[in-house]
Amino acid sequence: MPQATSPSNQPTDSSGLPPDSLAALDARLLAFARIRDWEQFHSPKNLSMALAGECGELLEHFQWLTEAQSADLSPDKRREVAHELADILIYVVRLCERLDIDPIAAAYEKIAMNEARYPADRVRGDARRAAEYGDSEA
Repeated sequence: MPQATSPSNQPTDSSGLPPDSLAALDARLLAFARIRDWEQFHSPKNLSMALAGECGELLEHFQWLTEAQSADLSPDKRREVAHELADILIYVVRLCERLDIDPIAAAYEKIAMNEARYPADRVRGDARRAAEYGDSEA
């Protein structure tokens, strides 16, 4: 079955959104939960706990690896890591939907805050936390 296209000739899903948009993913996840009557379980508390669990599962794939090994995963391990990252993204998107938070806007706001906290000309190549810089440094 061919994909529909938008006026700009980009593929769209059944909602008319590009299939790689967060809005399309959010709509699909919401439909998935509603069809199964799972929204009752998707409270912010439960979703944040599930998110933490999935982050732990991601960490397990890298535990005890060297820096070099962690950057050179086998194809099978890379696919497993991709699935853990997908679980994390799914819970983030669901949590944002339940709390009415725009994750893109929140990310841009946080980047702007970090740009102010960590001016590039003062912190380049230095990974300390903002509180660890003296007043004269950052």
